[in-house]
Amino acid sequence: MSDSTTELQEKKTGKDLYSYQKGAINKIFKCFEDAREDYHLLYQLPTGGGKTVIFSEIVRQYLKHHNKKVLVMTHRIELCKQTSSMLTGFGVVNKVVDSKANLDDQANYSCFVAMVETLNNRLNEDKLDISDIGLVIIDEAHYNSFTKLFKFFERSFILGVTATPLSSNVKLPMKDNYDELIVGETIESLIENEFLARAEVFAYNMGLTSLEVGSNGDYTVKSSEDLYTNSSMLGQLLQAYEKHSKGKKTLIFNNGINTSLHVYDTFRSAGYAIAHLDNTATKKQRKQILQWFKETPDAILTSVSILTTGFDEPTVDTIILNRATKSLTLYYQMIGRGSRILKNKSTFNVIDLGNNYHRFGPWGADLDWQKIFNSPDYYMDKLLNDEEIESKFKHEMPEELRAEFANSKEVYFDIKETYKDSVRKGESSKVVLERSIAQHAKICIENSEDVYDAIALAKMLGDDIDHRIQSYAKCISRSTHNFLSWLKDDYRKKLNAYLRENFDEKFEEIHGRPPE
Repeated sequence: MSDSTTELQEKKTGKDLYSYQKGAINKIFKCFEDAREDYHLLYQLPTGGGKTVIFSEIVRQYLKHHNKKVLVMTHRIELCKQTSSMLTGFGVVNKVVDSKANLDDQANYSCFVAMVETLNNRLNEDKLDISDIGLVIIDEAHYNSFTKLFKFFERSFILGVTATPLSSNVKLPMKDNYDELIVGETIESLIENEFLARAEVFAYNMGLTSLEVGSNGDYTVKSSEDLYTNSSMLGQLLQAYEKHSKGKKTLIFNNGINTSLHVYDTFRSAGYAIAHLDNTATKKQRKQILQWFKETPDAILTSVSILTTGFDEPTVDTIILNRATKSLTLYYQMIGRGSRILKNKSTFNVIDLGNNYHRFGPWGADLDWQKIFNSPDYYMDKLLNDEEIESKFKHEMPEELRAEFANSKEVYFDIKETYKDSVRKGESSKVVLERSIAQHAKICIENSEDVYDAIALAKMLGDDIDHRIQSYAKCISRSTHNFLSWLKDDYRKKLNAYLRENFDEKFEEIHGRPPE
């Protein structure tokens, strides 16, 4: 845990809690008093809002007023250690139940902190006495690994805490395991009150229709690796970093170790200070890499989801989502790693290379968590698929190419709207491409002195032409490979012919003088 975070949290112990944290604690304790002893309550608060602070104070107060014990469950060893430290800071003496723990002295403790798998083993071996556990707290409760332990705590009050009350498994909704959800402060409120930094998002329009969805409901590692390791995607990543975040401390999230290694090689070859981290690293390697990342102002760290929880580095300036996800929880967790506030940091950058912004909306949007908790299927079904997302994109020329057409006020041509207009007028769909060719010719002539200049510019429009042809093919519902190839070739020939036949006339119309 970083020094700045530790200092911040030390100020919040005991009575120095923020008002929204006190309010949450009061609501939760009211539920303790009013509900049955085996009630399952879920509490939502954004990453960075201080969930651990809140439940540590709850543990302190609970032990003071109840003659029963408390168990806190986490899913990662790092979270175990951080939680234990926080509880100690609140004056709660606690025992970590890890694989090496000696439980001979368990009677001396009233609070235990355990990782889910270790606890499962200890309970199945009957090594831990849980007969007088009155309160069970589950950190990162959206993970389903915890639910298998509920059978051991049929007479305990269970409090789950999470930033996103949406199950990691769509087939196991959280409403099946929790009776009620209490929603905490919104991200926007925490930003307004200077508890979190504001995200400045740079969302790129990405072509992701080659990605495949696996049995877990998210994109497969293989299809992600195939796409994100190609030279075009790696080049776009590097360009995006250099444009928006060069020299800033940057954390890159990938879907697959191979992708992360390709990212590492790409940035290293470009002369940037970068490290790679995945779950195969030893504890020593991980510690060294994170220490380097902490101490190096312009450090870049490329990783594979390993740092989505249990990792806190407030000096991160930029988050790059070099992956797509269908998990709202993962989307929020990844961006949340940059949201920690510092004296000289009130904003951070997010570079989205996975259409995640288009899929989920802005980080911190006013989501109805109660509706998502009660009707997760309804929320998931409303999310757009990649084809729907990409159909809404307005194709934009890269900046370098746009500079070649500096004399043109507008270079965009809307194929879809032109097609709709032609249908309304009862015209043949062929007029759509004829009008597109005329517009392409116009911008070439606007930026040329002779026909040879114009034809040279037309050659540069390859990607723009291909995008228009693909949009047109979708409009007329014909997209075989051979048909598309023929259309693209035919378009280029007709554009060149149009320029040769009409250059002089169109040049005079545009410039008010004949070409020299």
